Amino acid sequence: MWRRIKWLVIATVLVGVAFSFRKPAEKYFDIAKSLDIFATLFKEVNAYYVDEVEPQKLIRKSIDGMLESLDPYTDYIPEDEIESFRISTTGQYGGIGALIGVVNERTVITHPYRNFPAYRAGIKVGDEIISIDGKDMRGKSTSDVSAMLKGQPKTDLEIKVKRFGQKDPISFKIKREKISITNLAYYGMVEPSIGYMRLDDFTPGASKEVADALVKLKEQGAKKIILDLRENPGGLLHEAINIVSVFIPKGQEVVSTKGKVEDWNKSYNTLNNPVDTEIPMVVLVSEGSASASEIVAGSLQDYDRAVLIGKKTFGKGLVQTTRPLAYNTQLKVTTAKYYIPSGRCIQALDYAHRKADGTVERFADSLKATFKTRNGRKVYDGGGLDPDVESDSEYIGSVTSALISSGLVFEYASRYAAEHAKPADLKNFKLSDAEYDKFLAFLKENKFTYATPLERNTKQLIETAKQERYYSELESQLNNLKNTIETSKSTDLVRFKAEISLILEENIAFDYELNEGQADISLHRDKAVLEARKILNSPAAYKKILAPQ
Repeated sequence: MWRRIKWLVIATVLVGVAFSFRKPAEKYFDIAKSLDIFATLFKEVNAYYVDEVEPQKLIRKSIDGMLESLDPYTDYIPEDEIESFRISTTGQYGGIGALIGVVNERTVITHPYRNFPAYRAGIKVGDEIISIDGKDMRGKSTSDVSAMLKGQPKTDLEIKVKRFGQKDPISFKIKREKISITNLAYYGMVEPSIGYMRLDDFTPGASKEVADALVKLKEQGAKKIILDLRENPGGLLHEAINIVSVFIPKGQEVVSTKGKVEDWNKSYNTLNNPVDTEIPMVVLVSEGSASASEIVAGSLQDYDRAVLIGKKTFGKGLVQTTRPLAYNTQLKVTTAKYYIPSGRCIQALDYAHRKADGTVERFADSLKATFKTRNGRKVYDGGGLDPDVESDSEYIGSVTSALISSGLVFEYASRYAAEHAKPADLKNFKLSDAEYDKFLAFLKENKFTYATPLERNTKQLIETAKQERYYSELESQLNNLKNTIETSKSTDLVRFKAEISLILEENIAFDYELNEGQADISLHRDKAVLEARKILNSPAAYKKILAPQ
């Protein structure tokens, strides 16, 4: 057992050697010396520590600790996590095609994917999973329930759910299929001449989905396009390159990678014939747009092919490669940095130079270099992509965030959809004042409570005053502050009524028509989308942003 573990560790660590330049003999000696020290140390701990130790757990902690000192994207993937990793990178698995989650201690269906087995069988958002193939699922973890739902395509399962408004559980007999999750969550027309696409992932097929959607939107009359990459964390590099290929000519550089292994350094150009190189275009970005999203947005910005609207992006300019290890395990390791056409790398955090306490700082503004787009516009490296037009994120009140986290918005939306027929005009659906009052009664019935950041800070201030022995002098003022906050908080559900109502309406629309329903409600009220429409409808403003400097 010890020999097997020892060689597993050695194999894991030595992967790093394979990625390096030719090293001097001294470094090879240091590696061998360190491995020998680790092996003998572990052997002594295993033999003499006062309590029994679990070798595999200790080894996993040592591996995780080593990789944690590098960056968040370099990961060890044990054999029992390979399948989950494969699903996350390919978007494919055998199952019923539904997302699940825990809402108020109940495992429920949160998203039955349109046209997949669960959706076709009639399973709805909010259905509580009671049993699968006769096995009680109540109280089980989502991973346990998910494992029961997944399986080989063409195999049968029986799922029993509890639905609001139905006295008895409902049974569904479903045949599993190969599920391939779509990357394009939604596309449609936001006005007669403007098409909209929201891309959520970069798994296989993403570029084809974008190209096909663009063609269909143009057939519907689209003469301008909005590509929404907000909160898209990225994915496969080649899909990003192929998406850029949809909008710029063949043979243009999209991204290059540079790392320690010179033979792996490569420049990636567009390989496919574009669908449209002239259509005016806006790309929406946010703080959650990262990696492949930044390659797409950054390349289109560098070629002055699109106007970027939103917030500064995440700043992930690192490339990962998956390497096989012993015993069917894998290592996902950062092997290079990527550079978009202007020559800039947009990596925001400097993992190579950690502070003494292990924290990582962003690259200093003083160290950022200036680059230029094709038209000569100034752009910068070292901190994500700066949008051409900044659009402030809409503030969400503490009470709204707490309501979403509590699951009560999700639950009420499912109840409302079960009790009311879908409105004929979902796009203009609004909750009435009477319905909002019913929601408030529902919250009271469920004893909804929450603490605001200001409330928590005040509590900490009072505790600090007591520790520092200032409380007797400040008691009156602190209590007045506390009472004022409590009084103000009591009206939050009224003060934030418009915001909460919109969240409720979006969730109710999702229950009715999934992503399409939610888009009907949100797109016509979304500040960034409205800004994009304004710029696209003003050719002079659009050209001015992209004009040579």
